[in-house]
Amino acid sequence: MKKFLLLVLMPMFLWTCSSEDEGNTQPVLTGPELNIINYDITEGTEAKVLNIRVGFKEAVTSTTVLTYELVDGTAIADEDFEAISATQLVFTEGESNKDFPLTILGDLLNEETESFQVRLFSSAGSFDEANTTITIFDDDNSIGDLVIPGGETSPMSYPDMELVWSDEFQTNELNESDWTFEIGNGCPNICGWGNNELEFYQRDNVSFRDNDYLIIEARPEQVGSNQFTSSRIITQDKVEVKYGRVDIRAVLPTGRGLWPALWMLGANIDQVGWPACGEMDIMELIGSDPGTVHGTFHYGNSFPEHMFEGSGSALTNNEIFNDEFHIFSLVWEEDHVQVLRDNQLVHEIRPENTEPQNYPFNEDFFFIFNVAVGGNWPGSPTSTTPFPQHMIVDYIRVFQ
Repeated sequence: MKKFLLLVLMPMFLWTCSSEDEGNTQPVLTGPELNIINYDITEGTEAKVLNIRVGFKEAVTSTTVLTYELVDGTAIADEDFEAISATQLVFTEGESNKDFPLTILGDLLNEETESFQVRLFSSAGSFDEANTTITIFDDDNSIGDLVIPGGETSPMSYPDMELVWSDEFQTNELNESDWTFEIGNGCPNICGWGNNELEFYQRDNVSFRDNDYLIIEARPEQVGSNQFTSSRIITQDKVEVKYGRVDIRAVLPTGRGLWPALWMLGANIDQVGWPACGEMDIMELIGSDPGTVHGTFHYGNSFPEHMFEGSGSALTNNEIFNDEFHIFSLVWEEDHVQVLRDNQLVHEIRPENTEPQNYPFNEDFFFIFNVAVGGNWPGSPTSTTPFPQHMIVDYIRVFQ
């Protein structure tokens, strides 16, 4: 598996200016100077090409040549990255940026963190030389090194109910008889999945541990215009349920910009649309508040009439949902649905709560598991958000 960032190296025009108290002096341009920051990249098992953007804050007014090369550090050319000797990029009048490819080589070796440099300079001395450090983190054992904690458990049976469907994830691959990978960023129909999310969903971010745990990994990785990847799996047209009890045992990721969710959509969504189909969020969490989960119901006759209601459930003593497993449940009867956390009520809904809108929760629904990155609710990740992040699911069980 491979993780990487689109590296945007933007030379800035250097200026000096005085404050308003000193006469509001205008900036004085002295020529382009490269303004460089360092970047972290996670190595995978296969090589991938990074399209690195370099350029100027403003379009150049005459032909300008930028030279770049890669310089060995603890990471070595043609062992950890493909060598690039001094190569020129020619900017003509009106241009401000260009891309060049940089390839990080993958392997199956368990290695220490390594680094090398990108050197940017002008052979003609038109601007100051600058360097940036590229740090390569090894991820060959990123899943294997995950600590699987203890925590809450739930029973295998309930009075007057029987287990009608479950996935214990005792496997090394997703059971695609029950689940489907949703791929992409929602475009062209619902770009950002309707929430301005930043991730691109792909198959590679699902893995399994010890033949017992499903793991969805969110990581910084450039795919098209998306700077993060994750996974989203659904049971639409394969496993659809109506009424009963649902138990999901999971550990949740943490960090600003993370948005894990265990939820359901009405199976008639393709016929009536959202939110008329109904949405039941068994669990949502925003990573900047890792000690609180939310249970929410969405409904409405059409999108402009979208309505929702829900509540949060917080842990005590500064505990967070990344520390250990918790049980997220749905207890679902005709005209009454409850969302539970560790068997404690989070929120409930009845037909009178949705009036005058339609009550959509007496129909078939399917499951969705995903970890979104960014979006309207959690906001975007910051430089302090730790990656990769993982949602670990032990099982999902449906009783009726």
